[in-house]
Amino acid sequence: MSSIASAEGPEGRALLRPFRRGDEADLADICLRTGDGGADATGLYRSSGLLADIFVLPYVAKHLDAAFVIDDGQRVVGYVVCAPDTAAFERWFRYEWWPPREEGHRRAAGDSAKDAAMLRYAAAIGGRPVPFVDEHPAHLHIDLLPEAQGSGWGRALIDALVQDLGRRGIPGLQLTAGGTNTGAIAFYRRIGFTELRRTPGGVTFGRPIAAVR
Repeated sequence: MSSIASAEGPEGRALLRPFRRGDEADLADICLRTGDGGADATGLYRSSGLLADIFVLPYVAKHLDAAFVIDDGQRVVGYVVCAPDTAAFERWFRYEWWPPREEGHRRAAGDSAKDAAMLRYAAAIGGRPVPFVDEHPAHLHIDLLPEAQGSGWGRALIDALVQDLGRRGIPGLQLTAGGTNTGAIAFYRRIGFTELRRTPGGVTFGRPIAAVR
């Protein structure tokens, strides 16, 4: 468990705390409801659990101690998840996490072109070199429901993660934002991330991490 204590957040009774077992259903729901470039992806994929099985649940399965959530007292309304060693995580995803889940998602997807594109994305994870991992070995995914946005929680989640990674001696962190998600791109720039690469599909950002003693 992380050494970062739970604390009252920027507004109200919500608090930032480490992820704990039992949060998975809330995380999967948030992933779906923010899965269309930050907008609600409900109904866009025939296999409803597809996004969560790629973008959030493997992270808390493998690295539950590198995940933090915003808890409003009733449920989790935001999260950040992380792979401290991206290359190792992607190998694990490719050979251990994804194989027992892939066929079920393919059956549920049927002839959906949108599902097929996401299935191709998942199948490629771990099958190609990972860029920027010498300086930025860790990577993250962060999502917040609309009611948790605009109140400082995104910055608070990333600050908690950066502090934790600094204690582990991880030198840098990266993430990729969708190219059309202009709000997210502007947010990452404001909190100290710099652009590493831009492609038609998105913008990759990196942030160095100072060691915490």
